[in-house]
Amino acid sequence: MATPLVLKSKNAPALGGGHRWKVLGVGVAANASFSAAAAGIPTTAVWMRSGYHLSNGELGLVLGALGLGVALSELPWGVLTDRWGDRPVLLTGLLSTAAVLVAMSFFALPSSATLGWLVFAMCALGLLGGSVNGSSGRAVMAWFAEGERGLAMSIRQTAVPLGGGIGAALLPWLASSHGFAAVFGALAAMCAVSGALAWRWLHEPPDATHRAAANKSAAPLTNALVWRVVLGIGILCVPQFAVLTFATVFLHDAGHFGVTAISATMGAIQLGAMAMRVWSGRHTDRHGNRRAYMRVSVIVASASFVVLAAATASGAAHAPVLLASILVFAGICVSAWHGVAYTELATLAGTERAGTALGMANTAVYAGFFLTPLVIPQVLAAGSWTVVWLAAGVCASFALLLFPRPERP
Repeated sequence: MATPLVLKSKNAPALGGGHRWKVLGVGVAANASFSAAAAGIPTTAVWMRSGYHLSNGELGLVLGALGLGVALSELPWGVLTDRWGDRPVLLTGLLSTAAVLVAMSFFALPSSATLGWLVFAMCALGLLGGSVNGSSGRAVMAWFAEGERGLAMSIRQTAVPLGGGIGAALLPWLASSHGFAAVFGALAAMCAVSGALAWRWLHEPPDATHRAAANKSAAPLTNALVWRVVLGIGILCVPQFAVLTFATVFLHDAGHFGVTAISATMGAIQLGAMAMRVWSGRHTDRHGNRRAYMRVSVIVASASFVVLAAATASGAAHAPVLLASILVFAGICVSAWHGVAYTELATLAGTERAGTALGMANTAVYAGFFLTPLVIPQVLAAGSWTVVWLAAGVCASFALLLFPRPERP
């Protein structure tokens, strides 16, 4: 077995408690840079569909391939993080992801790429980018104590909508004005900058070995409660990915939105999700009610998609501002719980096993990311957007059966 990095770190003893905010900043930057790709590339769906001459089904395959890559790699990356440490895994993942994006800017363009090559490139992007979540999450759990982890993990999770918001604001414009070479090149630059920050600031805390020795939690892979939270997170992400992957197509086809309106709507979803994640983490830290909050979030998210389905069915497409407002509300509701659920999951697993547990969760999450854009075109072909959003709401409700009830005092 490889020697954990913490035993070799010469910098860690010199780092004070205030350094934890730099580590959190690294986690935010790393997750935001990959999220700008994972959540940002789907916002270019309209231009990808026309530029690469794809059908809706082929578009879903391309977008889903990125999720498949992450789903396949998350758990192995998480296990490696727990064995080798956060720093080498995060650096390897960020820099190799940047390299793949540079290659895509030359070899995966509409002028030359076949469907098979584009799917392969997107899958490779996901395979390498899957390193980011578990390694940065384990670092945050190691540097922050109970009572502030909910806020810290929620701030880290704001990186997902932050990166998605940057992608929603920037990538459609780049795709429509400068082409996909600019899209992939900009994403590569983000990953490279995040890698530089990780090289400079990401180290294990001075007491990491002592914490790991004191924490004797059961292995996540054999912990039934961990699996329940993992599956609940995966299911509740399906409607979120429905918004991320096909909301731009919905707004374009059903609402007749242009590029500016699409970018503004998707950006509003991401900014609202960021604000709610920070508030959620702070709220649950103060009240110690993570499990109760997770269960309430399921109910609200499910109801919001039922409302969106009803609005679509009632002809709200003729009131595009109303339609966009309901979509924004549903998108925020189905994203607000992330930091709280990931904190609860990592707490159940224990700090030294957090990488594995977070890898398990993101395997479930990105399996949904792979399947969701494949299923939506089939649902559309057989039904309508009303059916799509109603199915998303019903899917979200199943997480209520999995998330644990609050413990009795």
